Amino acid sequence: MEDEVIQKAVIAYLKKKGFKQTELAFQEEQHSRSSSSNSSLQTDPDIARNILSFSSELENVPVQYHDGYSKLRSWTYSSLDLYKHELLRVLYPVFIHCFMDLVAKGHIQEARTFFNSFREDHEMMHLRDLQKLEGVLSPSHLEEMEFAHSLRQSKVNIKICKYSYELLLQYLHKTQSIMMLGVINEHINFQVSPGQPCSISDDTEVVTLVGSGQDAANMINQKEIHWGLLEDSLEERLEKAGSSLSDLEKGEGETKEGDLDESKKRAVEGGKQGASLKKLKKDKVVGSTGKAVRTEVNTVSAAPRVKAELTLPVMPIEVEHSILEDLRNRVQLSSVALPSVSFYTFVNTHNGLNCSTISCDGSLVAGGFSDSSLKVWDMAKLGQQTSGSILQGENGSSPGDHLVGEKGGKRPYTLFRGHSGPVYSASFSPIGDFLLSSSSDSTIRLWSTKLNANLVCYKGHNYPVWDVQCVQWHENCNYIATGSSDKTVRLWDVQSGECVRIFIGHRSMVLSLAMSPDGRYMASGDEDGTIMMWDLSSGRCVTPLVGHSSCVWTLDFSCEGSLLASGSADCTVKLWDVTASTKAPKIEEKNLLFAAGVLSKNV
Repeated sequence: MEDEVIQKAVIAYLKKKGFKQTELAFQEEQHSRSSSSNSSLQTDPDIARNILSFSSELENVPVQYHDGYSKLRSWTYSSLDLYKHELLRVLYPVFIHCFMDLVAKGHIQEARTFFNSFREDHEMMHLRDLQKLEGVLSPSHLEEMEFAHSLRQSKVNIKICKYSYELLLQYLHKTQSIMMLGVINEHINFQVSPGQPCSISDDTEVVTLVGSGQDAANMINQKEIHWGLLEDSLEERLEKAGSSLSDLEKGEGETKEGDLDESKKRAVEGGKQGASLKKLKKDKVVGSTGKAVRTEVNTVSAAPRVKAELTLPVMPIEVEHSILEDLRNRVQLSSVALPSVSFYTFVNTHNGLNCSTISCDGSLVAGGFSDSSLKVWDMAKLGQQTSGSILQGENGSSPGDHLVGEKGGKRPYTLFRGHSGPVYSASFSPIGDFLLSSSSDSTIRLWSTKLNANLVCYKGHNYPVWDVQCVQWHENCNYIATGSSDKTVRLWDVQSGECVRIFIGHRSMVLSLAMSPDGRYMASGDEDGTIMMWDLSSGRCVTPLVGHSSCVWTLDFSCEGSLLASGSADCTVKLWDVTASTKAPKIEEKNLLFAAGVLSKNV
C-alpha cells in the first residue's frame, strides 16, 4: 500500500512539472515491473522515495542544478573518444535550460553564477546565443525575449547513435540524476540512428536549437522546385550555335593558329605558372573561341530548362550581342587555370570609404563615402586628367564644389551628391547604365551613369538602409534566397510568396549568399567564417567549406560556376574548387588564397 502511495505521489509531481515523457516512461516501467517476479526490482520504493526527496530538494536548493550539470559534464568529457563528440552535443541544450529554469524559479543570482561557470565551454560554437541569453535577468524576460521564449516552448533536436544514447541513459540511471533526466526529457528530442557515431564533420546538421524547426524544414523541403535555367537563355542560344562556331573555327584555323599559341601561353601563366601545356590541352582549357565555348556549354547544358514566372525586361540587341561575345571568348576556370587578378585599392580615404562596387563589364568602379558622396570612376580614363562633374540630387551641393584637385587638375571621377548621410551600399545594374545607392538617411537613390542624373529617390524606411541587395535572386528569377540572424537560409517562391526550402546547418548568423550560374547550388557564409554549399533540389548541405577564421562578408561564383570566391574579415580572399566540392562528400582545406594581392602557390 505504501508503494502505491509513493508511485502516485511521483506521478503527481511529474504531472505538475509537465514532464510528460518522464511520466509515461515511469508508468510503463512500473507496469512492467509489477508483472515481473524478478527479486532485484524490490528496490523500486527506495528509488521512488529518492525521486520525491530529490525533487523536493530541488525546489529549495538551486545549487543542485550546478552539481547535476557539473557531474554530467565531467562524465561526458571522460567518455571514449568514439562517442564523446556525440555526447558533447547534449551539454549545450542542458546548460541553457538549466540556466533558464533557475531564472524562471526566481533564483537570479544562482542563475548568473551557473551561467558564468560554464559559458566558456560553449562560446566557440554558440557565442551569439550566449550573448542574447545574458540579457535574461528575470522570469518576465523569458517570455518577452523571442529567442528565449522559443527555446522554452520547443525541443532541441539532436542526432545521436544508438550506443551513445544507451550510454547516456545508463549514466542517468546509475547516478539517479533525476533533475538532469527531467531537463533532457522535457527539452531534447533525440533522433537515434543505428550503427556507428556520425563523423565530427557532420556536426553542422546534428543540433537544431530552433525547436521542431528541423521537422518543419523536412516537410517544406519535400516541395518540388525547378532550379534549372530559363528557356531561350543566352547560354542556350550559344549552345545551339555551337556547330556553326565549330565550322567557323575550322575555316579560320590557319589564321588563328598564332593567336591560339599566344592564348595557350597566357593560360599557362594565369594557371599557376606551373601547369604544363600538355595538361591544359587535355582539359581543353585554352583561350580559343571554339574550345572555350564547348567547355562552357558542357557545364551549362546539364541544367534543365524552366519557364519564367515573372515578365522579364527585354534586353537590347547590342547588349545581347555583347554578352554572347563574352560567352564565346570565356575560358573555363579550374584549379589548373586560375583567373587573372586585378586589385583596385582606394588610398587616402581616411576611413571614409564605406562600400565599393564594380560594374559587370569592369569598366566602372563606384565608391560610397561617409561624407554622403558617391563617386564613379571610368577605368578607361583612369590616370587621365579629365573634366570631373558633380551629379546633384535633392538638396545637393552647388555646381563647382569639389571639382578641382590638389594640383589644380580636374578629378577623373564623377561625383554623385544627393544623400544626406553616409552611403553604405551601391550596386550597378547588369548593363551598367544605372546605379543604386543606400544611405543612413533612410533613402535609396537611383542614378543614371549615362544621363549623369539622379532619377529617383525611394523613401519609406524609418532607419538606415544598410544594403541595396538584401536578397539573392535565383538564375531563373522564379526564386529569391534570404539569409538571417536565426542561422537559417530560406528560398522563397516569388509568385506564391511561400517558403519552399529551409537550409539548416549554420552555427551563427548568415551574412552572405551566392547562386551558382546553373542554378543548382547556393553558397552561404556566416559570422564564424564557415561557408556552406547547398543543393537546392534536396535542401541539404553538399559540403561545408572551412578555412576562414572570421566573418564571410561576400561570396561570388565565377561566370561558368567552377570557382567560388569568398571575402572575409580575416583579411583574405579565397577561391574554392566548386566541382571538387560538389562531387566529394567531404572537402579538406583545398582552396586558393589571396593575401595582400599575392596568389598563394599551394593549390
